[in-house]
Amino acid sequence: MGRILVTGGTGFLGRHLLQLLVKRGERVRVLSRAGTPELDELGVEVRTGSLLDGEALAAALEGVDRVYHLAGLVSRDPDAAAEMYRVHVDGTRLLLDRAAAARVKRVVVASTSGTVAVSRDPDVIADEESPYAYELVRRWPYYLSKIYQEKLALSFEGVEVVCINPSLLLGPGDTRLSSTGDVLKFLKRQIPVVPSGGLSFVDARDAAAGAILAMEQGKPRSRYLLGAPNWTMQEFFHRLSRASGVAPPVARIPDAAARLGARIVDGIYRLGGPERRAPVDPVSVEMAQHFWYCDSTRARTELGWEPRDPMETLDDTIAWLRERFLGGAPPPQKAPTFLETLVTRLADEPQAPPAPARQARKKRAAARR
Repeated sequence: MGRILVTGGTGFLGRHLLQLLVKRGERVRVLSRAGTPELDELGVEVRTGSLLDGEALAAALEGVDRVYHLAGLVSRDPDAAAEMYRVHVDGTRLLLDRAAAARVKRVVVASTSGTVAVSRDPDVIADEESPYAYELVRRWPYYLSKIYQEKLALSFEGVEVVCINPSLLLGPGDTRLSSTGDVLKFLKRQIPVVPSGGLSFVDARDAAAGAILAMEQGKPRSRYLLGAPNWTMQEFFHRLSRASGVAPPVARIPDAAARLGARIVDGIYRLGGPERRAPVDPVSVEMAQHFWYCDSTRARTELGWEPRDPMETLDDTIAWLRERFLGGAPPPQKAPTFLETLVTRLADEPQAPPAPARQARKKRAAARR
């Protein structure tokens, strides 16, 4: 096999993907704005450059036959809308153009479950055939720009494209707090009320494994939702409480009052300067009043993807955040999961996961609940 190019290799998902690819013995190149000690430690090749620089992309794609496109800008700030569109849409278009010119065989694009899996109705559980949620996400530029990115990628001619759509990424290693920031707020008792919505989340390590399975076994022009549990926010906080020992919030207020209060508090904080932000921003409050439920049956059946017990993900997220930000003890090292072992073995012998092993994992997960 030829060389692999990874964009976004220094992000939360990217770090876990690189670790798996290196374990597989792949020849990995990373396009990054700058090298990092982590990249040096992994021993991957680093090409410096921007996703929006056509010459840098062409150089990075030399000798590459597979691309994992994970680069993106995660923000809930409406003021970042234009930049997110440039990165997610213009950057993806330029990458795919250069990939086609370089005769790349396949590109896996990391999208988000939020392109389709968001509703005001708790009974709606989205799958890959669900329509894009234009109307609901129109005020949230991150998700709107990801819809446009995904539509562009899946309709592109000249190179095979497969999309993965992970839900909220949790797990260890989120140094930028791009996904686990709300868990840290919970641990610091900075979430005062229980939102009315619900969420889905997935371990970033399992999402990374899903990206490899999509590269190896995914169908061209298909997308794969990668989500583990679908929980109300109340259940999520109770599970966090059980894992952390931190009491969950119990107060509830009407949705409209919560949105108004968040805007007022945010406005007061902004009076202290443009960089000041309230602990809970208005966009996050509004998003938490929706239901982000998704069905990952296609990934399970077509890719053999099987996520770990969600309580294990919460345990590991909490332990890592406490060590990194709250002065906690380092978490113990763990053996690889079945899924991690599977994808590292796929480099030598692609195969579907054995059914008995999948059933054993389900039984162990059920026993923990």
